[in-house]
Amino acid sequence: MKRLFGTDGLRAVAGEFPLDVPSVRRLGGALAKLLGEEGLPPRVLLGRDTRESGEEIEKAVTRGLRGAGGETASAGVVPTAAVAYLVKRWGFSAGIVISASHNPYRDNGIKIFSGEGFKIPDLWEARLEEAILDGGPVADAGESGVETDPLFLESYVRSLAERSSLEGPARPLKVVLDCAHGAGSKAAPEAMRKAGLEVISTADAPDGRNINAGCGALHPERLAAAVIEHRADLGVAYDGDADRALWVDEGGRILTGDHTLYVLGRAMLEANRLKAGAVVATTMSNLGLQKAVEALGLRFERTKVGDKYVLERMLDLGANLGGERSGHTILLDEATTGDGILTSLKMIEVMAARRMPLSALVEGYVEYPQVLLNVPVSTKPDLGRFPEIVSAIREAEGVLRGTGRLDVRYSGTEPLARVMVEGEDAAEVERLARRISEAIARRLS
Repeated sequence: MKRLFGTDGLRAVAGEFPLDVPSVRRLGGALAKLLGEEGLPPRVLLGRDTRESGEEIEKAVTRGLRGAGGETASAGVVPTAAVAYLVKRWGFSAGIVISASHNPYRDNGIKIFSGEGFKIPDLWEARLEEAILDGGPVADAGESGVETDPLFLESYVRSLAERSSLEGPARPLKVVLDCAHGAGSKAAPEAMRKAGLEVISTADAPDGRNINAGCGALHPERLAAAVIEHRADLGVAYDGDADRALWVDEGGRILTGDHTLYVLGRAMLEANRLKAGAVVATTMSNLGLQKAVEALGLRFERTKVGDKYVLERMLDLGANLGGERSGHTILLDEATTGDGILTSLKMIEVMAARRMPLSALVEGYVEYPQVLLNVPVSTKPDLGRFPEIVSAIREAEGVLRGTGRLDVRYSGTEPLARVMVEGEDAAEVERLARRISEAIARRLS
Protein backbone atom coordinates (compact mmCIF):
# COMPACT_ATOMS: atom_id res chain seq x y z
CA MET A 1 0.00 0.00 0.00
CA LYS A 2 1.37 3.41 -0.98
CA ARG A 3 2.00 5.81 1.91
CA LEU A 4 3.09 9.05 0.25
CA PHE A 5 1.65 9.13 -3.27
CA GLY A 6 -2.08 9.76 -3.59
CA THR A 7 -4.39 9.81 -6.60
CA ASP A 8 -2.53 12.78 -8.08
CA GLY A 9 1.09 12.35 -7.06
CA LEU A 10 2.76 13.41 -3.84
CA ARG A 11 1.23 16.38 -2.00
CA ALA A 12 1.91 18.09 1.35
CA VAL A 13 2.60 21.40 3.03
CA ALA A 14 5.70 22.85 1.35
CA GLY A 15 8.80 22.49 3.52
CA GLU A 16 7.33 19.67 5.60
CA PHE A 17 7.96 15.96 5.06
CA PRO A 18 7.90 14.66 2.37
CA LEU A 19 8.33 18.06 0.69
CA ASP A 20 11.31 19.08 2.83
CA VAL A 21 14.57 19.63 0.97
CA PRO A 22 16.32 16.33 1.91
CA SER A 23 13.26 14.27 0.94
CA VAL A 24 12.86 16.04 -2.38
CA ARG A 25 16.57 15.62 -3.18
CA ARG A 26 16.26 11.95 -2.26
CA LEU A 27 13.29 11.65 -4.61
CA GLY A 28 15.28 13.20 -7.46
CA GLY A 29 18.16 10.81 -6.93
CA ALA A 30 15.82 7.84 -6.71
CA LEU A 31 14.11 8.79 -9.98
CA ALA A 32 17.44 9.03 -11.82
CA LYS A 33 18.41 5.61 -10.44
CA LEU A 34 15.01 4.11 -11.35
CA LEU A 35 15.23 5.34 -14.93
CA GLY A 36 18.69 3.81 -15.24
CA GLU A 37 17.45 0.49 -13.89
CA GLU A 38 14.66 0.58 -16.47
CA GLY A 39 17.24 1.04 -19.24
CA LEU A 40 16.31 4.67 -19.87
CA PRO A 41 18.65 7.66 -20.04
CA PRO A 42 17.98 9.75 -16.91
CA ARG A 43 16.86 12.86 -18.82
CA VAL A 44 14.10 14.69 -16.95
CA LEU A 45 12.06 17.79 -17.78
CA LEU A 46 10.74 19.92 -14.91
CA GLY A 47 7.84 22.38 -14.79
CA ARG A 48 6.01 24.10 -11.95
CA ASP A 49 3.07 26.29 -11.07
CA THR A 50 3.29 29.74 -9.48
CA ARG A 51 3.55 28.92 -5.75
CA GLU A 52 6.35 30.67 -3.88
CA SER A 53 7.74 27.29 -2.80
CA GLY A 54 8.06 26.00 -6.36
CA GLU A 55 11.53 27.29 -7.13
CA GLU A 56 13.02 25.87 -3.91
CA ILE A 57 11.53 22.45 -4.61
CA GLU A 58 12.70 22.57 -8.23
CA LYS A 59 16.26 23.35 -7.10
CA ALA A 60 16.20 20.50 -4.57
CA VAL A 61 14.91 17.85 -6.96
CA THR A 62 17.36 19.07 -9.63
CA ARG A 63 20.29 18.66 -7.21
CA GLY A 64 19.12 15.13 -6.44
CA LEU A 65 18.71 14.18 -10.08
CA ARG A 66 22.08 15.58 -11.12
CA GLY A 67 23.80 14.11 -8.08
CA ALA A 68 22.70 10.66 -9.26
CA GLY A 69 23.93 11.28 -12.78
CA GLY A 70 20.74 12.64 -14.28
CA GLU A 71 20.30 15.43 -16.80
CA THR A 72 17.61 18.06 -16.33
CA ALA A 73 15.90 20.87 -18.21
CA SER A 74 13.37 23.36 -16.89
CA ALA A 75 10.26 24.65 -18.66
CA GLY A 76 9.62 27.05 -15.77
CA VAL A 77 6.00 27.96 -15.05
CA VAL A 78 3.85 25.83 -17.35
CA PRO A 79 0.59 23.85 -17.06
CA THR A 80 0.78 20.23 -16.01
CA ALA A 81 -0.33 19.14 -19.47
CA ALA A 82 2.57 21.03 -21.04
CA VAL A 83 5.08 18.77 -19.28
CA ALA A 84 3.12 15.66 -20.29
CA TYR A 85 3.19 16.84 -23.91
CA LEU A 86 6.81 18.04 -23.95
CA VAL A 87 8.45 14.93 -22.47
CA LYS A 88 7.21 12.90 -25.41
CA ARG A 89 7.77 15.66 -27.97
CA TRP A 90 11.38 16.26 -26.93
CA GLY A 91 12.44 12.74 -25.99
CA PHE A 92 12.78 13.00 -22.20
CA SER A 93 12.55 9.82 -20.14
CA ALA A 94 10.39 11.47 -17.47
CA GLY A 95 8.79 14.74 -16.50
CA ILE A 96 8.24 16.28 -13.08
CA VAL A 97 5.47 18.78 -12.34
CA ILE A 98 5.78 20.73 -9.09
CA SER A 99 2.22 21.71 -8.26
CA ALA A 100 -0.57 21.16 -5.74
CA SER A 101 -3.24 21.85 -8.36
CA HIS A 102 -6.30 23.42 -6.67
CA ASN A 103 -4.83 23.45 -3.12
CA PRO A 104 -3.90 26.67 -1.26
CA TYR A 105 -0.46 28.21 -1.87
CA ARG A 106 1.08 26.73 1.32
CA ASP A 107 0.76 23.25 -0.17
CA ASN A 108 2.77 21.88 -3.03
CA GLY A 109 3.24 18.57 -4.74
CA ILE A 110 5.13 16.47 -7.23
CA LYS A 111 3.59 14.61 -10.16
CA ILE A 112 5.78 12.45 -12.35
CA PHE A 113 5.16 11.52 -15.98
CA SER A 114 6.78 8.78 -18.03
CA GLY A 115 8.48 9.43 -21.34
CA GLU A 116 5.18 8.59 -23.06
CA GLY A 117 3.42 11.43 -21.26
CA PHE A 118 1.38 9.26 -18.89
CA LYS A 119 1.59 9.39 -15.11
CA ILE A 120 4.07 6.79 -13.88
CA PRO A 121 2.67 3.43 -12.73
CA ASP A 122 1.97 2.55 -9.11
CA LEU A 123 4.99 0.23 -9.04
CA TRP A 124 7.33 3.11 -9.86
CA GLU A 125 5.68 5.29 -7.22
CA ALA A 126 6.16 2.52 -4.64
CA ARG A 127 9.88 2.30 -5.47
CA LEU A 128 10.27 6.06 -5.12
CA GLU A 129 8.39 6.00 -1.80
CA GLU A 130 10.77 3.35 -0.49
CA ALA A 131 13.75 5.52 -1.37
CA ILE A 132 12.24 8.56 0.38
CA LEU A 133 11.30 6.62 3.50
CA ASP A 134 14.48 4.57 3.97
CA GLY A 135 16.51 7.63 5.03
CA GLY A 136 19.57 6.59 3.05
CA PRO A 137 22.24 8.85 1.53
CA VAL A 138 20.94 11.87 -0.34
CA ALA A 139 22.18 12.42 -3.88
CA ASP A 140 23.40 15.99 -4.19
CA ALA A 141 25.09 17.76 -7.08
CA GLY A 142 25.70 20.80 -4.91
CA GLU A 143 24.43 24.28 -5.60
CA SER A 144 23.63 24.68 -9.27
CA GLY A 145 21.32 27.07 -11.02
CA VAL A 146 18.08 26.12 -12.72
CA GLU A 147 17.76 27.88 -16.06
CA THR A 148 14.35 28.09 -17.69
CA ASP A 149 14.18 27.62 -21.45
CA PRO A 150 11.23 29.64 -22.85
CA LEU A 151 11.19 27.48 -25.98
CA PHE A 152 9.32 24.78 -24.04
CA LEU A 153 6.34 27.02 -23.31
CA GLU A 154 6.38 28.34 -26.86
CA SER A 155 6.37 24.78 -28.21
CA TYR A 156 3.41 23.82 -26.04
CA VAL A 157 1.32 26.89 -26.96
CA ARG A 158 2.06 26.29 -30.64
CA SER A 159 0.93 22.68 -30.28
CA LEU A 160 -2.43 23.81 -28.90
CA ALA A 161 -3.07 25.78 -32.07
CA GLU A 162 -2.07 22.76 -34.15
CA ARG A 163 -4.52 20.53 -32.24
CA SER A 164 -7.51 22.84 -32.64
CA SER A 165 -9.44 24.22 -35.60
CA LEU A 166 -11.96 27.01 -35.17
CA GLU A 167 -14.53 27.64 -37.87
CA GLY A 168 -17.87 29.35 -37.79
CA PRO A 169 -19.03 32.87 -36.94
CA ALA A 170 -17.79 35.93 -38.78
CA ARG A 171 -16.94 37.71 -35.53
CA PRO A 172 -14.45 36.26 -33.03
CA LEU A 173 -16.05 34.69 -29.98
CA LYS A 174 -15.43 36.71 -26.83
CA VAL A 175 -14.03 34.61 -23.97
CA VAL A 176 -13.34 35.62 -20.37
CA LEU A 177 -10.58 33.55 -18.75
CA ASP A 178 -10.00 33.07 -15.01
CA CYS A 179 -6.43 31.79 -14.80
CA ALA A 180 -6.47 31.27 -11.00
CA HIS A 181 -3.16 33.20 -10.79
CA GLY A 182 -1.69 29.84 -11.71
CA ALA A 183 0.32 28.02 -14.34
CA GLY A 184 -2.05 28.93 -17.15
CA SER A 185 -1.75 32.69 -16.59
CA LYS A 186 0.46 33.15 -19.66
CA ALA A 187 -0.23 30.03 -21.71
CA ALA A 188 -4.04 30.20 -21.76
CA PRO A 189 -4.46 33.78 -23.03
CA GLU A 190 -1.68 33.30 -25.60
CA ALA A 191 -3.25 30.08 -26.93
CA MET A 192 -6.72 31.63 -27.14
CA ARG A 193 -5.48 34.71 -28.97
CA LYS A 194 -3.50 32.57 -31.42
CA ALA A 195 -6.77 30.75 -32.13
CA GLY A 196 -8.34 34.07 -33.15
CA LEU A 197 -10.53 34.62 -30.10
CA GLU A 198 -11.25 37.91 -28.34
CA VAL A 199 -9.80 37.31 -24.88
CA ILE A 200 -10.40 39.04 -21.56
CA SER A 201 -7.93 37.55 -19.09
CA THR A 202 -8.44 37.76 -15.30
CA ALA A 203 -6.65 36.36 -12.23
CA ASP A 204 -3.46 36.28 -14.33
CA ALA A 205 -1.02 38.14 -12.04
CA PRO A 206 0.52 35.50 -9.75
CA ASP A 207 2.53 36.67 -6.75
CA GLY A 208 3.39 33.28 -5.28
CA ARG A 209 0.59 33.34 -2.72
CA ASN A 210 -2.59 34.23 -4.61
CA ILE A 211 -2.91 30.98 -6.58
CA ASN A 212 -6.52 29.68 -6.33
CA ALA A 213 -7.33 32.42 -3.77
CA GLY A 214 -10.95 33.39 -4.36
CA CYS A 215 -10.63 32.63 -8.05
CA GLY A 216 -10.28 29.82 -10.57
CA ALA A 217 -12.22 26.59 -10.86
CA LEU A 218 -12.96 26.47 -7.13
CA HIS A 219 -14.46 29.98 -7.10
CA PRO A 220 -16.14 30.69 -10.47
CA GLU A 221 -18.64 33.24 -9.13
CA ARG A 222 -16.51 36.27 -10.08
CA LEU A 223 -16.05 34.83 -13.54
CA ALA A 224 -19.83 34.53 -13.91
CA ALA A 225 -20.20 38.24 -13.08
CA ALA A 226 -17.42 39.13 -15.55
CA VAL A 227 -19.10 37.21 -18.37
CA ILE A 228 -22.27 39.22 -17.85
CA GLU A 229 -20.37 42.51 -17.51
CA HIS A 230 -18.42 42.01 -20.74
CA ARG A 231 -21.33 40.39 -22.62
CA ALA A 232 -19.01 37.50 -23.42
CA ASP A 233 -19.90 34.29 -25.23
CA LEU A 234 -18.18 32.10 -22.66
CA GLY A 235 -16.21 32.09 -19.43
CA VAL A 236 -13.50 29.53 -18.61
CA ALA A 237 -12.11 28.92 -15.11
CA TYR A 238 -8.86 26.98 -14.66
CA ASP A 239 -7.25 25.62 -11.51
CA GLY A 240 -3.68 26.23 -10.31
CA ASP A 241 -1.99 23.94 -12.83
CA ALA A 242 -4.60 24.42 -15.60
CA ASP A 243 -5.39 20.75 -16.00
CA ARG A 244 -9.08 21.33 -15.32
CA ALA A 245 -11.58 23.76 -16.84
CA LEU A 246 -15.09 24.76 -15.79
CA TRP A 247 -17.49 26.97 -17.72
CA VAL A 248 -19.81 29.94 -17.48
CA ASP A 249 -22.34 30.24 -20.30
CA GLU A 250 -23.39 33.50 -21.92
CA GLY A 251 -26.13 33.95 -19.32
CA GLY A 252 -23.77 33.63 -16.37
CA ARG A 253 -24.67 30.04 -15.44
CA ILE A 254 -21.81 28.00 -13.98
CA LEU A 255 -21.32 24.61 -15.66
CA THR A 256 -19.18 21.61 -14.73
CA GLY A 257 -17.00 18.92 -16.23
CA ASP A 258 -20.15 16.82 -16.68
CA HIS A 259 -21.36 19.41 -19.20
CA THR A 260 -18.01 19.07 -20.97
CA LEU A 261 -18.46 15.32 -21.37
CA TYR A 262 -21.99 15.76 -22.68
CA VAL A 263 -21.12 18.47 -25.24
CA LEU A 264 -17.93 16.82 -26.50
CA GLY A 265 -19.40 13.32 -26.38
CA ARG A 266 -22.34 14.33 -28.53
CA ALA A 267 -20.16 16.27 -30.97
CA MET A 268 -17.65 13.45 -31.31
CA LEU A 269 -20.47 10.93 -31.83
CA GLU A 270 -22.01 13.04 -34.59
CA ALA A 271 -18.59 13.41 -36.24
CA ASN A 272 -18.01 9.64 -35.99
CA ARG A 273 -14.93 10.26 -33.84
CA LEU A 274 -16.08 8.78 -30.51
CA LYS A 275 -14.35 5.46 -29.94
CA ALA A 276 -15.75 2.37 -28.19
CA GLY A 277 -19.20 3.96 -28.09
CA ALA A 278 -18.46 5.02 -24.52
CA VAL A 279 -17.91 7.97 -22.21
CA VAL A 280 -15.91 7.37 -19.00
CA ALA A 281 -16.64 9.37 -15.84
CA THR A 282 -16.32 8.86 -12.08
CA THR A 283 -18.66 8.13 -9.20
CA MET A 284 -18.99 11.91 -8.68
CA SER A 285 -20.58 12.58 -12.05
CA ASN A 286 -24.26 13.47 -11.95
CA LEU A 287 -26.93 10.86 -12.59
CA GLY A 288 -28.35 13.28 -15.14
CA LEU A 289 -25.19 12.94 -17.20
CA GLN A 290 -25.51 9.17 -17.19
CA LYS A 291 -29.11 9.39 -18.44
CA ALA A 292 -28.21 11.98 -21.10
CA VAL A 293 -25.27 9.92 -22.39
CA GLU A 294 -27.31 6.72 -22.46
CA ALA A 295 -30.09 8.57 -24.31
CA LEU A 296 -27.53 9.13 -27.09
CA GLY A 297 -27.13 5.35 -27.32
CA LEU A 298 -23.73 5.40 -25.63
CA ARG A 299 -22.24 3.35 -22.85
CA PHE A 300 -21.60 5.26 -19.62
CA GLU A 301 -18.73 3.92 -17.50
CA ARG A 302 -17.94 5.01 -13.94
CA THR A 303 -14.61 4.68 -12.11
CA LYS A 304 -13.21 5.66 -8.74
CA VAL A 305 -12.46 9.36 -8.34
CA GLY A 306 -9.11 10.36 -9.86
CA ASP A 307 -8.13 11.06 -13.44
CA LYS A 308 -5.64 8.18 -13.30
CA TYR A 309 -8.55 5.76 -12.85
CA VAL A 310 -10.47 7.42 -15.66
CA LEU A 311 -7.47 6.99 -17.94
CA GLU A 312 -7.00 3.34 -16.96
CA ARG A 313 -10.61 2.55 -17.85
CA MET A 314 -10.36 4.46 -21.11
CA LEU A 315 -7.33 2.44 -22.11
CA ASP A 316 -9.11 -0.80 -21.15
CA LEU A 317 -12.13 0.07 -23.30
CA GLY A 318 -10.29 1.76 -26.14
CA ALA A 319 -12.29 4.92 -25.40
CA ASN A 320 -11.06 8.41 -26.26
CA LEU A 321 -13.25 10.61 -24.04
CA GLY A 322 -13.43 10.63 -20.26
CA GLY A 323 -13.22 12.96 -17.32
CA GLU A 324 -14.36 14.21 -13.96
CA ARG A 325 -17.11 16.54 -12.81
CA SER A 326 -14.37 18.72 -11.27
CA GLY A 327 -13.22 19.72 -14.75
CA HIS A 328 -10.50 17.22 -15.68
CA THR A 329 -11.22 16.02 -19.22
CA ILE A 330 -9.05 13.53 -21.09
CA LEU A 331 -9.14 13.69 -24.89
CA LEU A 332 -6.96 10.68 -25.55
CA ASP A 333 -6.58 11.26 -29.28
CA GLU A 334 -5.07 14.67 -28.47
CA ALA A 335 -3.37 14.38 -25.07
CA THR A 336 -2.26 11.85 -22.47
CA THR A 337 -3.64 13.73 -19.47
CA GLY A 338 -6.21 16.38 -18.61
CA ASP A 339 -5.49 19.68 -20.34
CA GLY A 340 -7.81 22.55 -19.42
CA ILE A 341 -6.64 24.82 -22.22
CA LEU A 342 -6.99 22.17 -24.91
CA THR A 343 -10.43 21.27 -23.57
CA SER A 344 -11.42 24.94 -23.77
CA LEU A 345 -10.44 25.11 -27.43
CA LYS A 346 -12.38 21.93 -28.19
CA MET A 347 -15.53 23.26 -26.50
CA ILE A 348 -15.22 26.53 -28.43
CA GLU A 349 -14.76 24.53 -31.65
CA VAL A 350 -18.19 22.96 -31.08
CA MET A 351 -19.80 26.34 -30.32
CA ALA A 352 -18.28 27.88 -33.45
CA ALA A 353 -19.03 24.96 -35.79
CA ARG A 354 -22.68 24.78 -34.71
CA ARG A 355 -23.09 28.54 -34.37
CA MET A 356 -24.81 27.87 -31.06
CA PRO A 357 -24.32 29.37 -27.59
CA LEU A 358 -23.15 27.07 -24.83
CA SER A 359 -26.55 27.26 -23.11
CA ALA A 360 -28.15 25.64 -26.17
CA LEU A 361 -25.47 22.96 -26.47
CA VAL A 362 -26.17 21.64 -22.95
CA GLU A 363 -29.98 21.62 -23.20
CA GLY A 364 -30.11 17.84 -23.56
CA TYR A 365 -28.49 17.35 -20.14
CA VAL A 366 -30.71 17.87 -17.09
CA GLU A 367 -28.95 17.68 -13.74
CA TYR A 368 -30.33 15.92 -10.71
CA PRO A 369 -30.08 17.90 -7.44
CA GLN A 370 -26.67 17.09 -5.96
CA VAL A 371 -24.96 18.07 -2.70
CA LEU A 372 -21.23 17.61 -2.10
CA LEU A 373 -19.97 18.30 1.42
CA ASN A 374 -16.33 18.21 2.53
CA VAL A 375 -15.72 17.17 6.15
CA PRO A 376 -12.26 17.86 7.65
CA VAL A 377 -10.82 14.72 9.29
CA SER A 378 -7.76 14.13 11.45
CA THR A 379 -7.36 10.48 10.38
CA LYS A 380 -8.84 8.20 7.71
CA PRO A 381 -9.98 4.95 9.36
CA ASP A 382 -12.51 2.56 7.84
CA LEU A 383 -15.88 4.32 8.14
CA GLY A 384 -17.53 0.94 8.73
CA ARG A 385 -16.05 0.93 12.23
CA PHE A 386 -18.49 3.61 13.42
CA PRO A 387 -22.14 2.52 13.90
CA GLU A 388 -23.61 6.03 13.72
CA ILE A 389 -21.88 6.70 10.41
CA VAL A 390 -23.01 3.33 9.05
CA SER A 391 -26.56 4.05 10.20
CA ALA A 392 -26.66 7.43 8.44
CA ILE A 393 -25.31 5.90 5.23
CA ARG A 394 -27.80 3.03 5.31
CA GLU A 395 -30.71 5.41 5.83
CA ALA A 396 -29.64 7.42 2.80
CA GLU A 397 -29.24 4.29 0.68
CA GLY A 398 -32.75 3.20 1.59
CA VAL A 399 -34.29 6.57 0.74
CA LEU A 400 -32.39 6.90 -2.55
CA ARG A 401 -32.82 3.35 -3.81
CA GLY A 402 -33.80 3.53 -7.48
CA THR A 403 -34.05 7.33 -7.54
CA GLY A 404 -30.61 8.67 -6.65
CA ARG A 405 -26.99 7.96 -5.71
CA LEU A 406 -24.68 8.20 -2.71
CA ASP A 407 -20.88 8.32 -2.56
CA VAL A 408 -18.91 8.63 0.69
CA ARG A 409 -15.12 8.52 0.49
CA TYR A 410 -11.91 10.12 1.67
CA SER A 411 -10.11 12.62 -0.52
CA GLY A 412 -6.97 11.23 -2.12
CA THR A 413 -5.14 14.57 -1.83
CA GLU A 414 -6.50 16.38 1.26
CA PRO A 415 -7.49 15.55 4.90
CA LEU A 416 -11.17 15.44 4.01
CA ALA A 417 -14.10 13.05 3.82
CA ARG A 418 -16.33 13.81 0.86
CA VAL A 419 -20.06 13.15 1.03
CA MET A 420 -21.99 13.27 -2.25
CA VAL A 421 -25.76 12.73 -2.38
CA GLU A 422 -28.03 13.21 -5.38
CA GLY A 423 -31.67 12.47 -6.05
CA GLU A 424 -34.95 13.88 -7.27
CA ASP A 425 -35.84 15.88 -4.12
CA ALA A 426 -33.38 18.70 -3.39
CA ALA A 427 -34.46 19.13 0.26
CA GLU A 428 -34.16 15.43 0.97
CA VAL A 429 -30.74 15.29 -0.70
CA GLU A 430 -29.55 18.15 1.53
CA ARG A 431 -30.90 16.50 4.69
CA LEU A 432 -29.26 13.13 3.98
CA ALA A 433 -25.90 14.70 3.09
CA ARG A 434 -25.86 16.77 6.28
CA ARG A 435 -26.78 13.83 8.49
CA ILE A 436 -23.90 11.73 7.13
CA SER A 437 -21.45 14.66 7.30
CA GLU A 438 -22.36 15.46 10.90
CA ALA A 439 -21.89 11.82 11.90
CA ILE A 440 -18.42 11.79 10.33
CA ALA A 441 -17.51 15.13 11.93
CA ARG A 442 -18.47 13.92 15.42
CA ARG A 443 -16.13 10.95 15.10
CA LEU A 444 -13.22 12.12 12.98
CA SER A 445 -12.88 15.91 12.92
